[in-house]
Order: sequence, then structure tokens, then C-alpha cells
Amino acid sequence: MKALKLTVIACSLAVCAGCTMAPKYERPAAPVAATFPTGEAYKDVMTTASPLPDWKVFITNPKAKKVVEMALANNRDLRVAILNIEKARAAYGIQRSALMPSVAAGLQENTGKTPSMMSATGSSYVSHTYQANLASTAWELDLFGRVRSLSEAALQQFFSAEENRAAAQNALIAQVATSWINLGAQKEFLRLQKITLQSQEESFKLMSDSYRLGASSLLELEQARTTVATARAAVAQYERSLAQAQNALNLVVGSQVPADLEPNNLEEATNYGAIAPAGLSSDILLNRPDIKAAEHDLMSANANIGAARANFFPRISLTAGIGSSSRHLSDLFDAGTGLWTFAPSVSLPIFTGGANLSTLRQAEAQQKIMVATYEKTVQNAFAEVSDALATVGTVNRQCAALKDLVNATETAYRLSQSRYKNGLDGFLTVLESQRQMVAAQTNYISAESNRLSSGVMLYKVLGGGSVIEPETRAAAQTEAPAAAEQAQAVHVSSGGGNA
Repeated sequence: MKALKLTVIACSLAVCAGCTMAPKYERPAAPVAATFPTGEAYKDVMTTASPLPDWKVFITNPKAKKVVEMALANNRDLRVAILNIEKARAAYGIQRSALMPSVAAGLQENTGKTPSMMSATGSSYVSHTYQANLASTAWELDLFGRVRSLSEAALQQFFSAEENRAAAQNALIAQVATSWINLGAQKEFLRLQKITLQSQEESFKLMSDSYRLGASSLLELEQARTTVATARAAVAQYERSLAQAQNALNLVVGSQVPADLEPNNLEEATNYGAIAPAGLSSDILLNRPDIKAAEHDLMSANANIGAARANFFPRISLTAGIGSSSRHLSDLFDAGTGLWTFAPSVSLPIFTGGANLSTLRQAEAQQKIMVATYEKTVQNAFAEVSDALATVGTVNRQCAALKDLVNATETAYRLSQSRYKNGLDGFLTVLESQRQMVAAQTNYISAESNRLSSGVMLYKVLGGGSVIEPETRAAAQTEAPAAAEQAQAVHVSSGGGNA
């Protein structure tokens, strides 16, 4: 009968220990429209029934793929994000270890001298006492879920760190691809300006010869000289821009990018094609790692409320030990030297000066902050996807129009040269036609660079490229108990502090 009662009590404690006082978690409603915007800016967006591919499939250019691989291995920001996962895993292991009693082994010697004045025999003597024990000190029976709530909060922080790493990887892949494309664009700009400078120098040479023969005026000669100076300044500017683009790519990669992996011109990093899922709904935002991280932060704050609520209830702690004690080390473990202690304690908060209430209010305020942060993260994501869709939906038309403009200005430049040679127009008309042609070519290169980058940006804002390898949620939950056991082993081997 007595055994039955003890079993019932143990089961009741186990059931209570599995409960927490945290409020039931409910995901906040997304404060955005159910679908993304529609209209003229979005009508050319192409969709596919396929889900977002892994970045190794999305990045198709072999050189760009190798540069991305270098960045994933060497980028310091990503390295910090990965180490933050290890840090969060260890923090969870430490917090989870509080669910189990800490046991420490100890060996102690007490030596004391009794003076003759205090001795029953009238002679002084030295006494020795040796004690060896295994003890657990102040292990809290988690009846109201305080420790479990704290453990849950730490676990959600671990999951948040995982998602932050995925977000960092996602952003890094997109940044490397766009930097790689931009480097190719800067090479195109420089190549265009060098061609323009060569053309201007040839025109100036012809103008100088014409001026010496009296066929051209000094005004026309100086006008030709200004175009040469302008072209030289533009070449210097784009040489600087090219060097800065190379430096930016090296920085984001985290190491020197070999010259043979740089784009030779405005190359595509990917030709994967349409990546916007068909029937695009704002629910796809929930797959973004930054939104997942914000939700885990919210769940962590929600769990902390449970821990704060549990502070109002009694805490039951158990201190126990078993060992042996003897006057002589040689017979420390002989029969009759055994000892044990068992000291349960109950602490009931009566007056804390408002500390517990303030702790609860602080936890509730933090939870509301996390709700607002989560909602803001969703809103930012919605805006980023909408902007990316608008870019993808218009950039092809923009590039086509600018290409027509380039063709028109090139034709106008050739005609102005012909009219000048036939004496129908002045040289100023030729200069203006050439200026318009170079400006059109420059704008077209910028638009093409934007077109190539727009697909990468849409891939990023939809959450692509953020697959966690080999970290998974199941692996995290499996490894967490091992981390707790390691923390427990460290506690035991260090003497436990409380033993």
C-alpha cells in the first residue's frame, strides 16, 4: 500500500513537472495583404509551378558558382552566424541541464587539535576525520514549469540562431551574385569609355589637321579638345569604379577572387528563368528564414512569461547526499561508516518588494515587442517581394526600349558625321550626337545589369538559397540532450560548486 502511494505521488509530480504556465502560443496574423500587388508593373512577371531551387541549381554560371562556394567557406559574417548556432546550442544545453539534479563527488579531511585544558584525559591530542560522499544540492522540483519554460525559451533561441544563419547564407549568396554581375558591368563601362576616348582622340587629330589647313575654325578645334578631356576623365572614373567593384567582391567573398573567376563582361550569374511560384500568395513569406527567426524569438518571449508566472508559486528543492565517514582513511569505506542526508525545502514568496510582478510585466512587454518585431519583419518582407516583382515585371521592357534608343543614337551619330563632312552641319551637332549615343549606351549597360540582378534579388527575397545543411530541426532536438549531458559532466567533474 505504501509503495502504491509513493507511485501515485511520483506520477503526480511527473505530470505537474511536464506542465508550464506559459500562455498558449498563437502565430500573429500577418499584417499584409493576402496577395502581392498587381497592375502594369507586374504583368510581365513569369511564374513556374516548381518550388524555389537550391542555390547550386539556381546559380548556373560555373565561374559565379565557384565564387559563391568560396564565399560560403570564407565569409566572416556567415562564420559568425554559424558560431552563434553553436553558442545557442550550448546555452540550451546549460539551461536544460537544470531539469536534472547535479551530482558531485567529494573527499574531505578535517584535522583538529584539542588542548589539554579541554581534553577529558588531561592530555592534548590531534583528531582526524575523513569523509567521502556523493551529493546533490538544491535540485528544484519543477512543479510549476519555471525551469521548463526557461529551457523552452533557450531552445527557441537556438532555433532562431539556425534561421539567422540561413538568412545570412541567403543574403550572402545574393550579394555575391550581384557583386559578381556588377563587376562585369564595370568592365563594360570601362570598355565603352575606352572606345569613346579612342574615337574622340581620332576626331581631335582629324580636327587638328583640318584646322592647320584652314578648313576648320578654332572653336571647332577646342570643342573637339573638350570631348577628349571629358572621355579621359570618364576612363579614370571607371577605372576607379572597377577597382572598387573588385575590392567589394573580395570583401564579401572573404578572400582574393582569382582573375579567371571574374566575369569578362556583363555575364549572367544565372539563367534559371522564372522563379516566382504560380499563384503567388503572401503566405510564401512564412518560408523566409528571417521571418522564421522572428517567430522563434516571439516563441522564446512567450515561454519566458511562463517562467515569470511560476515565480509567484512555491519552489521545492531537494538536497541529498550519501557517503561514508571515518577517523582513519584506511577504514573509510568499512562497514558501519555509511551516512546519508536528505533535506527537502520549500520556498514560498510572500513579500518580494514587487520584484516578481515587475519581472512578469517585463516578460509580457518583451513578448509584445516581439509581436511587433515579427509583424514588422513580415511587412518588410512583403515590401521587398513587391519591389522585386515590380522590377522583374518592368526591367525587360526598359532594356528593350533602351536598346532601341542605343540603335537610334548610333544611327543619328553616323548621320551627323556624314552631314558634317558634307558641310551641312557644324561640328557641335556631331559632338551632341556622340554625347547622346554614349549616354544611351551607358544607360543600357546599367539597365542590363539591373535586369540580371533582378532575378537574383527576387530569389533572395522569396527565401531561396537558405536551406540548412546539414543542420535540421530534428537533428537539433536530438543533439540537444547530448549537449545537456555534456554540461552535466562538466558540472560533476568540476566538483559542482554546490556539493
